Amino acid sequence: MNYDVIVVGGGHAGCEAAHIAAYMGQKTLLITMNRKNIADMPCNPSIGGTAKGVIVREIDALGGLMGRIADKSHFQIKMLNSAKGPAVRSLRAQADKVTYPQNMLHALEQTENLEILENIVEDIKIKENKIHSVILANGKEIKTKTLILTTGTYLKANILMGSENIEGGPHGEGRSNYLSDNLKKLGFNIQRLKTGTPQRIKKDSIDFSKMQEENGDQEYHTFSFDEKPSYQINNQQKCYLLYTNEKTHEIILNNLDKSSMYGGYVTGVGPRYCPSIEDKLVRFKEKERHQLFLEPESLYYDEWYLQGFSTSMPKEIQDKMVHSLTGLENAVITKYAYAIEYDAIDPLQMKPSLESKVIEGIFTAGQINGTSGYEEAAGQGLIAGINASLKLQNKEPFILKRNEAYIGVLIDDLVTKGTKEPYRMLTSRAEYRLILRHDNADIRLRELAWNIGSITKEQYLRTKKKLEQIEELSNLLKTNKLRKNETTEKILNENKIDLPFGYSYYELLKRPDVNLKMIEKLIPLPYEFLVKEQVEISVKYEGYINKTKRDIEKMLKIEEKKIPKNIDYNNIKNLASEARQKLNQIRPESIGQAARISGVNPADISILAIYLRKEYGKE
Repeated sequence: MNYDVIVVGGGHAGCEAAHIAAYMGQKTLLITMNRKNIADMPCNPSIGGTAKGVIVREIDALGGLMGRIADKSHFQIKMLNSAKGPAVRSLRAQADKVTYPQNMLHALEQTENLEILENIVEDIKIKENKIHSVILANGKEIKTKTLILTTGTYLKANILMGSENIEGGPHGEGRSNYLSDNLKKLGFNIQRLKTGTPQRIKKDSIDFSKMQEENGDQEYHTFSFDEKPSYQINNQQKCYLLYTNEKTHEIILNNLDKSSMYGGYVTGVGPRYCPSIEDKLVRFKEKERHQLFLEPESLYYDEWYLQGFSTSMPKEIQDKMVHSLTGLENAVITKYAYAIEYDAIDPLQMKPSLESKVIEGIFTAGQINGTSGYEEAAGQGLIAGINASLKLQNKEPFILKRNEAYIGVLIDDLVTKGTKEPYRMLTSRAEYRLILRHDNADIRLRELAWNIGSITKEQYLRTKKKLEQIEELSNLLKTNKLRKNETTEKILNENKIDLPFGYSYYELLKRPDVNLKMIEKLIPLPYEFLVKEQVEISVKYEGYINKTKRDIEKMLKIEEKKIPKNIDYNNIKNLASEARQKLNQIRPESIGQAARISGVNPADISILAIYLRKEYGKE
């Protein structure tokens, strides 16, 4: 049988890639080892978080599934950094590890043009340097026009606990033994990475009275721009905060040589921004304690996730570590923590579209590209699925710029800078984060999504209406002034508000001590909260936003300076040797991308620009 798109792997990247490709009209096959593990959450039982929550909103704005499924599947949700500025706010939800995969599988099963097959892809066939087919474990060959690899941590995966080394994927399942070796034969550079997961604790063995409660917000939230809240705000599950202590640190430091990492058993590189607890103690020796969270994994079973306590220590040491924590003195560990090593490719071999530079028609997304996290994987999967579909339609690839989305920052970082450790999205990585906010993802992205055909007309019109209402409200505030009369004086006095008369409400809103709730007492504002939120943010941060837009204009000018695909960097005199090597390896598409490559200095960019003007007439 022939397919337009084959997706290998049913994790978060694979789900998004398969769904969006099928939605955009391609005959799609999703191949996964185990149908029951589709959208599995082998590590943290959450969706979102700092920066990651913005990615989920972007996925939703572009027509993806993660936000909608999270809204149907969580039992606690909160806005992180709500006391800080809008640029760093993000939603985080505690997702049910049983319900989330079930809801995702149901959504995929309802998707037209999509089939799901349980099997393992062991090899790939190429003809004239283009993808031709995949070979399954049973020897069957399936032809395809495009292939999206979203293999997660399953490529030659090893589970590590102390000196114990077990061949297998997450949950001790089977691994893919041959695919990464065959990719290497085709010219892909393979690297070894490591991640990990902490212990699961039996609920009845936890003394929650010794811990600090962490509750969900007392206001409704959704990741999706199209869904209404489906949960009861007062029926959210509690999480709990606890800390490591001196005894915990003593146990870990006295047994460092027994951990897989410090005992020399690990060959892969672990994540810098999500380290194991032993790595935290070594790197941050000055800290007297480290923050941990206990989070329920599902309403259907009694295992709790010990967030922040990832380790590769042997089981007997883990017992001592866990029992040293306040409230866990009698804890029963139902699943021990472990590290997992796996093969990944060098993302520098991928184009910004996530199509391979090595073999035409092969796309990659998720942890195979060197990232960590469900959200980063899902965002890449969505873009890979969109671009595989556009390629089949003979259309230009869909590439998000750094000023358009966190997903754009993520992919640009991967394909321009590469990574030697699992990459995690952080707000600090986005230089234009003031305009890449949680609240405006639909405004930023839905028109782009409509143009490429990844959302419905209803979704597009809903955003268009929202934009019209934002403009209406802005004009209302600009054209109405605070007039001195008996009514306004009475309202100001009753509410103990001190405001100068004669100014427009738009100008008054710029004051730090004034908000729209205050103004609404003086003038009717018949708009929904999301519209008022957009206007308030845009007015309050108008100066900063305008400065950011000016910076973006400068950036876009150098992004527009395209580099010919056939350029030979060896012909450019006076380029530094490192710059020449990096430019030949990465083959940047623009001067802007070239300038972001590590090892390419401003002097090299100037030389390159002069060469392009001279040889190609490019200004």
